[in-house]
Amino acid sequence: MKLRGPSFCLFLGFILLSFALSSMAKFMVEKNSLSVTSPEKIKGNYDSAIGNFGIPQYGGSMTGNVVFPKDNQRGCKEFDEYGISFKSKPGALPTIVLLDRGHCFFALKVWNAQKAGASAVLLADDRKEKLITMDTPKEDGSNAKYIENITIPSALIEKRFGEKLKSAINGGDMVNINLDWREAVPHPDDRVEYELWTNSNDECGVKCDMLMRFVKDFKSSAQVLEKGGYTQFTPHYITWYCPHAFTSSKQCKSQCINHGRYCAPDPEKDFSSGYDGKDVVIENLRQLCVFKVANETKKPSVWWDYVTDFQIRCPMKEKKYNKECADAVINSLGLDLKKIEKCMGDPNADSENPLLKEEQNAQVGKGARGDVTILPTLVVNNRQYRGKLEKGSVLKAICSGFEETTEPAVCLSSDVETNECLDNNGGCWQDKAANITACKDTFRGRVCKCPLIDGVQFKGDGYKTCEASGSGRCKINNGGCWHEARNGHAFTACLDNGKVKCQCPPGFKGDGVKSCEDIDECKEKKACQCPECSCKNTWGSYNCSCSRDLLYIKDHDTCISKTASPQGKSAWAAFWVLLVGLVMAAGGAYLVYNYRIRSYMDSEIRAIMAQYIPLDSQEGVVNQVNEERA
Repeated sequence: MKLRGPSFCLFLGFILLSFALSSMAKFMVEKNSLSVTSPEKIKGNYDSAIGNFGIPQYGGSMTGNVVFPKDNQRGCKEFDEYGISFKSKPGALPTIVLLDRGHCFFALKVWNAQKAGASAVLLADDRKEKLITMDTPKEDGSNAKYIENITIPSALIEKRFGEKLKSAINGGDMVNINLDWREAVPHPDDRVEYELWTNSNDECGVKCDMLMRFVKDFKSSAQVLEKGGYTQFTPHYITWYCPHAFTSSKQCKSQCINHGRYCAPDPEKDFSSGYDGKDVVIENLRQLCVFKVANETKKPSVWWDYVTDFQIRCPMKEKKYNKECADAVINSLGLDLKKIEKCMGDPNADSENPLLKEEQNAQVGKGARGDVTILPTLVVNNRQYRGKLEKGSVLKAICSGFEETTEPAVCLSSDVETNECLDNNGGCWQDKAANITACKDTFRGRVCKCPLIDGVQFKGDGYKTCEASGSGRCKINNGGCWHEARNGHAFTACLDNGKVKCQCPPGFKGDGVKSCEDIDECKEKKACQCPECSCKNTWGSYNCSCSRDLLYIKDHDTCISKTASPQGKSAWAAFWVLLVGLVMAAGGAYLVYNYRIRSYMDSEIRAIMAQYIPLDSQEGVVNQVNEERA
């Protein structure tokens, strides 16, 4: 397509503007840790910049042997042409291929190495400069297919470090390195905050197709994480502004809203036909408002439903990328259409749109996060994600952002990570009999920490020892103490309280941990020793019986008669008669005492009241005295 006149100027203006923004931007290179473990002369830690394609092993690490090929050292051609293979032999370390920068795209070098069997690729810079991010080339028919098929990680290293590696390899040294992505994403707490810088345009080639496919595939995982409170997701949309000199031009009006303040490139790169850039800006704004309204109703995950449904029902190819189709999707999801329209405002107004203005400000990097200059861009815990935008690798990046041991179950599935506790219990303590282990699987590996079981805390180093402590410890495998059951009787040496944890119960002797042996009370003459007693030992106790008609009293280890004598019966009868008599006498005395007290109190009260209040019996006397005086 050829552009002429104002169209060309506007198109060139967008390019220059993008270049100016990029040159002034604070572009952050996301790094992973690279350490050389051998040979000794170059042993140490070095920086490497993660490539923006392939699949970095976020949360994991890789140890491998570095190989620098004798031919095709830039990797621009297929290695099969030179009879070179990087496939590792069984039991050998993975092969990490070192290649030189230059002559072809970064992604093509990695693709050729991957096809030859490489597990990872290091690209040595050919100039002295700060590390940069290796991005994918513009998609066309020749390279669009291999970009999305790259599955191995890659990184750019500085020229000086690359020369050290090549010198060691050419000198016959075996060079082993460790690539570590475990700290590539900050992991401060039990919630991950991530954002996706996206676009509603579905006609921008392979990148748009990859973005749409990712949103569709990742939707279910995103909604599970969001609804469980594990993550906080925010969508963002990049917008540009039209240079002031072009705001009144026909081209600017077709690509921008709000008088040139918010613009997007023409979807088909043809200003004369099809959809315009302003159509994309308006739909981007609508999707922002869908998220805002859904978030206000405590259902932010509905954004994923709207975006995926809009992709399916309203594609540009079918000429359905419009307001009518979008409104139908909104209504089908039960969202408030009026609130969304109010949020969007008037795209023709000569004023700022608060939501889009906020998006432009958010494009500027803050803290450790650089400016957003690549679309699409994923940011996890304020750190830009690098690599292929696909469900598995993005989920790994998000899972690596959780504080260890706080990861949700989705991060510990076999599709995402390897359970290291399954191999020799991770080298941690375990009680096989009680099926208790100190090994806790995490996304980054495993931790050996004494567990909390049914409210009982085990204490120890987690590697060699873990002992149950506190109340309830005897419920867990008898607290590690001896226990045994026979003939319906069970005994345990576990004590819930006190400093002594294991002590053989009465009737047994031993260490209380490994063994407790029955004490023969009869043989050792510890019980049932009275003249009339007959002793028989039992497991954990004894039986003692008395001769004739006698009853054994265990507390006193003696035998007494089961029946009482006549003299005894008479004595008991006299006792009860005396007791009843005393009770009756006490009751009578109490009644007399109570009567006398009440009589005395009544007379005293009447005397006091007579001094102040005339009583009925005195009323006649008072009246008579008054008459005589009259």
